[in-house]
Order: sequence, then structure tokens, then C-alpha cells
Amino acid sequence: MSDPNYMTSRAILSTKNNNVDKINTRMIEHFHGEDKIYHSFDSAEDDPHGYYAPEFLNNLTPNGLPPHALKLKINCPIILLRNVDPGNGLCNSTRLVVRSFQRNAIDIKIVLGQHAGRRVFLPRIPLCPSDDDIFPFKFKRKQFPIRLSFAMTINMAQGQTIPIVGVYLPDPIFSHGQLYVALSRATAKSNIKILAIKDDGKGKSKGKEQSKKFKEAKKI
Repeated sequence: MSDPNYMTSRAILSTKNNNVDKINTRMIEHFHGEDKIYHSFDSAEDDPHGYYAPEFLNNLTPNGLPPHALKLKINCPIILLRNVDPGNGLCNSTRLVVRSFQRNAIDIKIVLGQHAGRRVFLPRIPLCPSDDDIFPFKFKRKQFPIRLSFAMTINMAQGQTIPIVGVYLPDPIFSHGQLYVALSRATAKSNIKILAIKDDGKGKSKGKEQSKKFKEAKKI
């Protein structure tokens, strides 16, 4: 866990955000070190009368936004959610590791690509959902534009190369194209493992855990 290259060379891919969030929550609990929790500042921009309580806004986590309570530890892997400084390698979906904490900034390190080794102090920034119609009000969250990346959605991993990949499929995958994207992230077929929940045909899952290599995945 103390080796940033080890952590960022591995990832678990799944189909849905709720699956990814469960894995990331479980992984950060087991990760070594003392945790640091950063809370966001949330607001409804077009709510002059204050109809939406802060507690309600804190519980919202639209796609593409970090959580209200961002729990991190030193050397944990994270992923950038916005283009912060593309010229210096800080682009949307860049994988990073946490190096240290400040009161209003996080010291992060790029570990892959031509900017590998570069360290940056990342501040909180105002963020809005990409879908403006998701809520009946304009939601804004001021938070660090990152999420944990022990696990990520298959869509988020598109275009990335991850040396060792685990594919978690508790539900049927959406399409053959999505499965292709998941299986083509790794650098070798021997570096892919799949955990699929087998359906018994009666609407219930047996919960049998299976770990398969790339060539066995063709049967799915």
C-alpha cells in the first residue's frame, strides 16, 4: 500500500456507480494510515428562500461530482473529475495518488504518463452536475474535484491503460461494447480477472464468486 505505482497500476471496473462506491468505501476502510475527511460546501443557487436544507444537499451525489464527505488516506489512488491544468497533465480521468494534506489543499502526485512524478497542490473548486435538468434547482458543490479510484466505472476507464484489471459484474453488463472496453484496459490477457454473479434464472443470484482469465471471459 505504500507504493503509489503498485496502487495506480491496478483498478476494479464495474458497470454502475453504486457498485464502484461500495468497493471504494470498503477499500479505503482497509487501507493503511490515518484518514482525512474533507466536507464540501453545497448550495442551491436559485433558492433565495432556503427551501433546500444543507443536510438534504449534502446527501446528493450526482454523476461526475465528488461526494460531500471525501475520505482519503496517504498513498490512496484517486481520479481527477475535471480538466484542471491539461498542459501539465491534470486532465479529466487522470489517475493520481495523495501525498499529503493541507487545510484547504491536497498534495497530489501524477504517477503515469509523461508528467509522472509531478506534484501539485489541488484546491477546492465550485462544481456543478453536467446534466442541468437533474434537479429542479441549480446545484453547486465546492469540493476537491477527485474521487477514490480503487474502483471506477467502465465508462470512466475508457481510453486508459491499466496494467492489472479486475472486472466486477454483480449484474448483467449493458452491452458487448462495454464488456470489450473493460477487457481491453489491461496490457495482457493474463492480467485480467472477472468476478461475475451467476443468475439462477429465477430472478435471484446465487452469489457464487468466479475468477476467470481473459480467454474464459469469451463465454459471457
